Amino acid sequence: MTAQTTARTHEWTVTGMDCGSCAGKVRGAVERLPGVDAVEVSLMRETLRLRLEAGASSPAEVEAAVRAVGFGIGPAAPQAGNAPEAECSCGGPCEASAPHDHGTPPEEAGRAWYRTARGRLVLATGALLAASWAVALVLPASLGALPFALACLVGLAPVARRAWALLRAGMPFTIEMLMTLAATGALLIGAAQEAAMVVFLFAVGELLEAVAADRARAGIRSLSDLVPRSAWVEAPDGSLREVAAARLVPGQRILVRPGDRIPADGTILEGISGLDESPVTGESLPVTRGPGDAVRAGAIATEAALRVEVARAGEDSTIARIVRLVEEAEAARAPTERFIDRFSRYYMPAIVGLAVLVAVVPPLAFGQDWGTFVYRALALLLIGCPCALVISVPATIASALSSGARRGLLIKGGAVIEALARVDRVAFDKTGTLTEGRPEVTGIVPLGEASEDEVLALAAAVETGSAHPLARAILSSAEARGLTLPEARAARAHPGRGAEAEVAGTRIWVGAVAHAPEGAGQAAGVDAAAALIEARGASAVLVLRGDRAMGLIGLADTPRADAAEAVRQLGAMGLGAVMLTGDNPRAARAIAGPLGIEPRAGLLPEDKLAAVAEMAGQGGVAMIGDGINDAPALKRASVGIAMGAGSDVALETADAALLQNRVTDAPAMIRLSRAAMRTIRQNVALALGLKALFLATSVTGVTGLWMAVLADTGATVLVTANALRLLAFDPRRSPRT
Repeated sequence: MTAQTTARTHEWTVTGMDCGSCAGKVRGAVERLPGVDAVEVSLMRETLRLRLEAGASSPAEVEAAVRAVGFGIGPAAPQAGNAPEAECSCGGPCEASAPHDHGTPPEEAGRAWYRTARGRLVLATGALLAASWAVALVLPASLGALPFALACLVGLAPVARRAWALLRAGMPFTIEMLMTLAATGALLIGAAQEAAMVVFLFAVGELLEAVAADRARAGIRSLSDLVPRSAWVEAPDGSLREVAAARLVPGQRILVRPGDRIPADGTILEGISGLDESPVTGESLPVTRGPGDAVRAGAIATEAALRVEVARAGEDSTIARIVRLVEEAEAARAPTERFIDRFSRYYMPAIVGLAVLVAVVPPLAFGQDWGTFVYRALALLLIGCPCALVISVPATIASALSSGARRGLLIKGGAVIEALARVDRVAFDKTGTLTEGRPEVTGIVPLGEASEDEVLALAAAVETGSAHPLARAILSSAEARGLTLPEARAARAHPGRGAEAEVAGTRIWVGAVAHAPEGAGQAAGVDAAAALIEARGASAVLVLRGDRAMGLIGLADTPRADAAEAVRQLGAMGLGAVMLTGDNPRAARAIAGPLGIEPRAGLLPEDKLAAVAEMAGQGGVAMIGDGINDAPALKRASVGIAMGAGSDVALETADAALLQNRVTDAPAMIRLSRAAMRTIRQNVALALGLKALFLATSVTGVTGLWMAVLADTGATVLVTANALRLLAFDPRRSPRT
């Protein structure tokens, strides 16, 4: 058996993860198992994915390891668009895990906090604490601590169980262990009232983390909710039956009633209706669609019923792929997040070591009171918890990704956000990016005895089947003239140079004059005709039959309506902009001049690659193109951004995509990335600043146990709330840069 067949990828749904620390515990629990490799834990998707070597650990052992550290685990939930009957990760049916004491079970997702198990625990713990105060008032002073000790033990029991499970799994330095040590130590030194308060505040902090995590996940869940769960399929006899939208397959005909969401990408067969595409494209005004028009899943029929032929299966719809890519992007951790994870591994043991020194050095070396310094050491353990620091980055990244996706800005992960925030120059392709990508034939100049129709027919024959915008313009012009195209054989494309084919046994070449085959295209009049076409701001395309010039075709494109505004916004943000094109310098200047952008013309694909590499060597550069011809330059740039309204290439190959095909979304995407990095810096400074302040006050005895845990909980709430602000941040409207 080969190495490729000995390992298999498995995926589960894991419940109860509220922060990056939780995800780290799940990762740590399974990484120690033999034969486990490529572990990926996604906090927002609540998934665990890993590769298992055959004959090593079993899926059941993985599930047992996760449950042992206090988390729930069960079959992987279907992704957006996937069939609900998909197999479990272990190859067969799996049973969902039983409810556990860490986190919110799936059936409680979306409930009010006080209706969840964790919310009820907080209310019960708070009631018990209040009752303890009441009982302490009537008990003798010598017994007043007993109710608080009982309340502390009741609230501490589930925390201690998790701490013991994590210790057995090889993770001794956890918040659960710190909390257990601090509360137990407080009881032993007679601070029962403070111990009970600490346990209660810790429960409140965990509840707030759960609520914040669920709020962040809601942004991604809202994308999935854009696609209806069912669809009305038309049978051959004309009858209708309701089926799960996930089971739709290409070729089926479905009925979309007024007010319904379209369940799959497809083409309208019958009916004319306004479509509200705002859930998918962000455009607020409905657009009218009729027979032959393509429609996308998630759009709403506002006026009339439509019969639609399904073009893509549920899991391949545009919105399903966007959801999938956003979820995968969340799992791609940013460099800052990875650094903080590494920092936390050393930080926690250091805090424990410092607490031990605080507890023993002053009494042993200077004769200080043991009780006082043990108390201060316990407070130090509590304030040393890195929860706020650990959650500050992933919560911000998840909010930014979700906010961008809802506005048509697809960013593939935290690493891309960091890179985008650092770019200082943006390179644009011309055709289809700064221009509409719909050039038109503006004139034909025949040479020798050829006619305009003959020149155009030969060029169109060579370009038949090409998807390039210039090729489509030539074909459209030939069709408009009603020309009959000769048959072309052995067609070949030369990216950035031209195309050739055999027509009636003779080679026909179509392309830019500058890239004509050596020795061809030197006929009298070629340069003059090309100069005349280019002087009008058009591109000159030469048509050769063998080595003889037949004529030239002028093609011109128009800038996008928002291109000039996009360049202006980039300039206001302090970013340089350059246009890279294979077009001639005159045509390039005709487009670049009104836009106020620097043009670099006459570039082949390898020249674009070299230009981007040069700019990347001078600082961060983002390259924006159509995702096909510009693929090398997109890959070489610090960040490759593809246009394309959700095309396959745009979604699958680039680092980011402008799904709504608006050039102004480029500065908006950079603005969103800068806002995310600004928020991360604020959160890290807030978390570390509060830690430093209360570490000092805890060691000096200014603040005690309950203040320490309150400060830790408060820091976690503050950084999470700051991160969630990005869900409402609209970078297209914000004046911030």
